[in-house]
Amino acid sequence: MAEVIIKPVNSKADLKSFIKLPYRLYKNNPCWVPHLLLDQKVLHDRNKHPFWEHSIAQYFLAEQNGKVVGRIAAIVDHKHNEFHEEKTGFFGFFETIDDYTVAEKLLQAAKDWVGSQKMNNFRGPVNPSQNEESGLLIDAFDSPPVLMMTYNPPYYVDFIERFGLKKAMDLYAYYAEGKEPPPAKLVRVAEAVRKRYKIVVRPINMKDYDNEAKKVWYVYNKAWSKNWGFVPMTENEFDHLAKNMKDAIVPEINLIAEIEGEPIGFSISLPDLNRALIHTNGRLFPTGLLKILWHRRKIDLVRIIILGVVKEHRHKGIDAIMYLDTWRNAGEKGYWRGEMSWILENNEMMNRSAKMLGGKIYKTYRIYEINI
Repeated sequence: MAEVIIKPVNSKADLKSFIKLPYRLYKNNPCWVPHLLLDQKVLHDRNKHPFWEHSIAQYFLAEQNGKVVGRIAAIVDHKHNEFHEEKTGFFGFFETIDDYTVAEKLLQAAKDWVGSQKMNNFRGPVNPSQNEESGLLIDAFDSPPVLMMTYNPPYYVDFIERFGLKKAMDLYAYYAEGKEPPPAKLVRVAEAVRKRYKIVVRPINMKDYDNEAKKVWYVYNKAWSKNWGFVPMTENEFDHLAKNMKDAIVPEINLIAEIEGEPIGFSISLPDLNRALIHTNGRLFPTGLLKILWHRRKIDLVRIIILGVVKEHRHKGIDAIMYLDTWRNAGEKGYWRGEMSWILENNEMMNRSAKMLGGKIYKTYRIYEINI
């Protein structure tokens, strides 16, 4: 068997090979959804994507017989380590042919580089952080991912575990259908809470989008601060994310909760545009944009990405109002299926809520780690 050579990505040509590898590896896989190439080029540009304002990385390619057969990124997120007071390095953007030698050499190269940066823990996959796509799919390989979720073939699980990486945390994806009326208990609790606390839950105002995004950013960094792996998003990171999401937003299913004008919670749900992107091969032109517009009309599934309330207003049932309004509004817009993802396995409140809505865990994503 030909030797596997690991080389650092040091040129524009190397980076191009790094970005384009998945489009070749998954070419005949009906479950893989290509990212838009334009978005990938921005994500991997250290001068354009705001994640790189507080992070460093070394990318690697695996070559065999002069052909690229794998890739990986070794990442150090200084903001993560500062927030958690630890020395964790990450790996991400991991792709390989079905050959353990390739996977082993890539993982070892990333681990060694992270170690050279004085890190003592190696964790992943994250692409490039938990604020973006993260986790390795460990089951349900027979269906495409929803928007902003990952996909990989089954053999990745074996390769990563053979390397010695152990489970750090599981991330759950729940599936639910909403053709029936919402549960009576949910309606009863939501309406009682709405009256008791004089809470206003309203759709995002698209005419004041930038200011609305700032309210969401404020609540996000405040409400999620105790979650496992959480890293506060910088203003530049959140602005970038909000800008990218804007065209996908349906206001009626993206909600802000307020008390006397003060934002205290929000929920974000997006139509599963992957049902359209799967037809594009990652390109908007010459026909990709038309395909997206055509297939978007048929989308009946939404991803409930995130829902939360600041600590001082939790346990009042405010989340019930947002769940109820999302359920009703989604149905009125023609969305009757939903994925709630991802939810940390140790987030008892969110797991309980997902089950109350009739959700069942149908996919599990795993983040692994190993001491260095």
